[in-house]
Formats: sequence, C-alpha cells, structure tokens
Amino acid sequence: MSDTFHNDPHFHYDVLVIGAGHAGCEAASAAARMGALTCLITMDMEKIAQMSCNPAIGGIAKGQIVREVDALGGMTGLVTDETAIQFRMLNRSKGPAMWSPRAQCDRNKFSTKWREVLENTPNLYIWQDQAEELLLENGRAAGVRTVWGLEFRARCVVITAGTFLNGLMHIGRKQVPGGRLAEPAVLKLSESIAAQGIRVDRMKTGTPLRIDARSVNFDLLERQEGEDDFHRFSFRSRRRPLPQLCCWLCNTNEEVHNSLREGLADSPLYNGQIQSIGPRYCPSIETKLQTFPERTHHPLFLEPEGNNTNALYLNGFSSSLPLDVQLKALHKIPAFAQARIFRPGYAIEYDFFDPTQLFHSLESKVVDGLFLAGQVNGTTGYEEAAGQGLVAGINAALKCSGSKPFVMHRDESYIGVLIDDLVTKGVDEPYRMFTSRAEYRILLRQDNADQRLTPHAKRLGLISTEESEPFETKQTAISDLIHFCQNHSIKPRFINEKLSAAGSTPLTYGCKLSELIARPELSVHALSTMIPAFRSYLKSIPSQTEEIIETAEIEMKYSGYIQRQQQEAEKMHRLENIRIRGHFNYNDIQQLSTEARQKLTRINPDTLAQASRIPGVSPSDINVLLVLMKR
Repeated sequence: MSDTFHNDPHFHYDVLVIGAGHAGCEAASAAARMGALTCLITMDMEKIAQMSCNPAIGGIAKGQIVREVDALGGMTGLVTDETAIQFRMLNRSKGPAMWSPRAQCDRNKFSTKWREVLENTPNLYIWQDQAEELLLENGRAAGVRTVWGLEFRARCVVITAGTFLNGLMHIGRKQVPGGRLAEPAVLKLSESIAAQGIRVDRMKTGTPLRIDARSVNFDLLERQEGEDDFHRFSFRSRRRPLPQLCCWLCNTNEEVHNSLREGLADSPLYNGQIQSIGPRYCPSIETKLQTFPERTHHPLFLEPEGNNTNALYLNGFSSSLPLDVQLKALHKIPAFAQARIFRPGYAIEYDFFDPTQLFHSLESKVVDGLFLAGQVNGTTGYEEAAGQGLVAGINAALKCSGSKPFVMHRDESYIGVLIDDLVTKGVDEPYRMFTSRAEYRILLRQDNADQRLTPHAKRLGLISTEESEPFETKQTAISDLIHFCQNHSIKPRFINEKLSAAGSTPLTYGCKLSELIARPELSVHALSTMIPAFRSYLKSIPSQTEEIIETAEIEMKYSGYIQRQQQEAEKMHRLENIRIRGHFNYNDIQQLSTEARQKLTRINPDTLAQASRIPGVSPSDINVLLVLMKR
C-alpha cells in the first residue's frame, strides 16, 4: 500500500470490527459510543445485521440475553421493538426465572434499522470490503489487509465473521463455498489467525426452506396470536410501531417421515460428507428422525418474515437433504400440499476458534489486542452473538484507553454465564444458552436486567445521564412499593371475607401486606381490589407502572429463594477473589489428578472459582490449590 494510504485517516482507527452480523453491530456500536474511533468492515452493506435463519429475536434464555444487552446500552432490543411483527412472553406457566420474551421481526426492516443506527453513531465508520489477513506488529494485532490490498490499522481488532470463515454449504451431495446462500465465503482470514497459534476447528448449522404464503392452505393450520401488553425487549422503548401478525402451527406425519427417510442416503449428515458437529438443540428434521425414531410427528411453526413479503419460515424443518426430497416431504403436510418455495433448506460448515484461548474479556490469550465474538467462538444464535459482541466492543474500547477489562460474573448476567462457559469449558458443539445453564437464574430474570446492569452502562458511558433518569425513577418506585408492602399492616376483620372468596386461607392474626403477596394464589392486582389504600398507592406510581409492579411482586413473592441464591453467589465470590493465573506450574503438582493437570495447564484459569468449573477438575483438586495458595 502506498504512503498516501498509510497517512490517510480512512485507514487508521482505534478499533476495527470485522463482520457486520449481530456480534459485529453491537461491538462496533459500543466501542464507538465509548469514544473509540471505530471502523466496521463488512462484505455487503445491504446485509448488515442480516437474520440468516429465523427472523426472530429472543426465546428461552435468549430473551434474557437481549434484555441484558439493552440494559448495558446495546441496541438489539431497541431495533427489535421497532421492527417486531409479533411479541410473546414464553414460559408464563412456569416461575418468573423462566419467563423469556420472544419477538418475530420484519427481516428487511431489522437490517435497515440497524444500518440506520450504525450510520448515525458518532465515531463509527463503515467500509465495504473483505478482510483476508490479520496484521501483527511485535506480536500484537495491528489491523487487517483486505482482498483489495488495503491495510487498515488499529489498536484493537474484533473478529465477528459468523459462518463465513471457509464456509461450505450443502444441499444433498451438492457443495458450494459460501457464508450464506448466494454470498461468498471468506477463504484466507481463518488461516491467517490460526497461523498465530490459535486453535481452529469446524462446526455445522442449517436452515429450513422458505415457503410462498400464496401457496399455503391456512385453513388447515392452527393460528398462534401474539401478545400486546406492556412488555417490550428494550427498557428504553414504549411501543411496537409495526402491524402485528400471527404465526401458525402444524405437525409432520408418518408420510412426511417416510419421504425424508427415502433420501437419507443422499443426506450430507449421514453419507460422510459433513464431518463437523451440528447444534444438538436445534437439529435438522432428518436428525430428529434418527434421534427419535418412535415419534410419529414433530411440531412445526410457520412464521412470517415481514409485513411486505409472502416469505414464510418453517421453523422445525431445517434440512440439508436434496431439494426434491425436501419438496416431496413438504407436500405430504396437508396445509402445504400445493406449496411453492422461495429457496431450499441447506446446511453450512464453517471455522470457529477454541474459546478456551480467550480471557473473560473475549481478548485472545495468544494475540494481544485481538478480540473474538459470536459464532467464531463456537456459539449459535443471534442473541448469544450480540451479547458477546457488546462485551468485546466494550473491552476493545477500554483497552484503547488503558482501562481495566469489563467482566461480568455468573450471578450477574446470562452473558456472564455464556462467556464463562465458553472460556472455561470450551465447546464440542454449537453452544446455545438455556436457563438451566445459570445456577443463579432467579437472580437473572428478564424483568430485572436493568437493575443488574444499567449502572455498568452508565459508568462505561454507554447510556447518558438523561437516558438513565427513567431507570433511576423506576428503581426508586420499585423500592418504595416493596417498602410500602413490608410496612402496611392488614387486619383479619378487614380482609378475611375477601380472602375466602379468592380461595385463600383467612388470617388468624394481622400481617404485613407483603406476606399476602407472597401467597402463590394472590397477586398485587388482586389485593389492590381488596385493599383501598393499596389501590390508591398503585395509582400514584407516575410511570412504567406495570413494569414496576411486576418486578416488585416477584421480589416479594420469591424473596426467600432470592436471598438463598444471593448467599450462594457470595460464597462463590470468595473463590473468584483468589487469583491463580501465573502462580502455578500445574504439571509439577503431583497431588493433582492427571486430568486436572492437563485441563488446568490448557485453560490456565484466572481464579480458583473458574478452576472449580473446569470439567475434570474435582473438589479435591481445588482443595489442593487452596492449601498451596495459603502457603
């Protein structure tokens, strides 16, 4: 590159972000808003934040991650609310730790809105090109070289390349290089990174065919309506402006299964063509047949891709079988007997990097100044990618300013659980978040993400003082409501008749209002109809009333469980404070098991708590390290 380019500010930044998927968008947005001069390099500016698979955000545990991204000042929640065409709160029949928001989005509007956000973010610039080589100076990341021979220099580089690194698509026995259908693969960047000693491996994911709505018999499908209450993805938004649409439900049948089985010999998953491992919890339809041979049907969800398109996404029918097999099986479902499709389902293999070679900040342990986020770390899902991207962008900006990394503990966020799982345990299949992965999930509810994380966002400069004022008002109102309930006395003679009518045991003695709220059969709204003073108090709440009531009621109803998990988390924090990185040569500690020596050497944990979570490291191994640390 000529000296003219070397001196051109177009090519000099604090932070370079490679890839404009969900991780890259959050990373670039966060770094720029924290004051780092940032460049986002993408192969196609028309595909920013492309929803490669289902045009939906959220779901079980994933919804909690998006709420956390929003609470930290990220943009995914706001973009989702602006482009949502259906919203539902999943798992309402279970406890509040399991409630998970999910929104169907308009695919095109989602991408357009994200581009609008990025193009209007100060300190952030976009360059359309393809990175093919990581540049280093003195062993640290210094930029990238693109396919056009341009060199972009930066103090930190964030790789968020998704499924594009040596991407290879499969439909039956046909293989085509690509990162998405009709989009080229990135062929050299992975090798450039691996050459620095970063371990690389392969994973697989897939997507179903897309159906033309004009060819569907909707009378044979079950409607699934959305919800329109106060819930949103973003704590900062108050509306969903787009017209809301419904989804539809149906099932496969034995005829469908028989048609699919006839094509298994040509399935790249079973003829040896695909060697890498796919997502266990989002399997292809052919994998379902092999894993659950006794099942006579599997549920399918037909979901719209937007207000101005006839494209429908058939959730549950992901496949890489030959096109004729996919179509034959689809036509065995009565509602799709005459269905036409826009494109087939396909599988894609791609490179990812061993996440145990990362710090909790998502900076590489091998290459200083290099950050990795999203599917390149072995995860699956827009939400997991967005959470990682936000953390990587924050820490890249902090590194540029010489500040300490931002790291969240497992009792602080699902994002903290996700990252700790990745860097401590590694992955042998695409990682997907579930509520069951979080041992402190009653603390990590979707309703209190702002309470847990927005103070961090304010400290980091990701939200302004003006933006934080509604948060402060809300938290004060929640505290005041709980205080009112804990101090308002209820006498039996005024309430017993109403309690009996509500199916609740009458009082023998007086109690505090919070004790009645703790009863599972009673709610704040039900008690407000019984107690005039309480009804008046609720009417005095100035704004965000339903959100305030929801969080306050959960805090009171589950206070015993919450306190118990807080105590458990405090015990774990004691081990988190014992830092062991650099203190031991584990191979020399013969008191440790052989497996523990190997795992501890490979992962080199930061703290004793992280060491305790490494598979193969036993409690007795941890006790050995504790004794040695005391010496």
